[in-house]
Amino acid sequence: MRFETKQIIYAAFFPALLILSMWIMLAMEWSFSLDWHHLGVFPRRISGMIGILTSPWIHSNAKHLFSNTVSLFVLGWCLFYFYKDLGYVVFSFIWVLSGIITWCIARESWHIGASGLVYGLSFFLFFSGIFRKYIPLLAISMLVVFLYGSTLWNMFPISEWIDDSVSWESHMSGAIGGLICALIFRKYGPQKPDPFPDETDEPDPEDVEPDDEDHF
Repeated sequence: MRFETKQIIYAAFFPALLILSMWIMLAMEWSFSLDWHHLGVFPRRISGMIGILTSPWIHSNAKHLFSNTVSLFVLGWCLFYFYKDLGYVVFSFIWVLSGIITWCIARESWHIGASGLVYGLSFFLFFSGIFRKYIPLLAISMLVVFLYGSTLWNMFPISEWIDDSVSWESHMSGAIGGLICALIFRKYGPQKPDPFPDETDEPDPEDVEPDDEDHF
């Protein structure tokens, strides 16, 4: 198997596995009449802090999960393909940061779903490409804007007026977490190549062999 093919498969593995686990959780909730909303984030309540780690697995219904599935897979694949050395670290940071910020700023209600991760990955990929000024990564930034730019309004309170079940706070928290990660890790991972490498066409004098001929 060629290296490029292996890298494509590697980048898809973790996002696919995570999404599969989310669907399994939802199927178990249906099959056994479970209610796992208490595994979400409940702001400023100690018992609600568990949701910082568990809330992305919990969704209210299939429509809710499906709305996150494609975005999470595409953005996750981009993260692990273009930032393979940072993928797991960045993903973990966004996961925890978005949960902590949601716990601090959100309305007193249960906040569930992987939307915070989607916004976090979107903002990381966008700003990371901008900060690095590297054309392939800038192209990913533009792709993110093209695909998800229209969803930005969902991270502001106005979305609550349209649908009060939407957790704009978790979207905003994910966006903040993604931006913070882009700043923290801007010097790590892929970088713009140096256009003026430190090279010279003149040989080092120490590397020049002495001439054996005598000159008069």
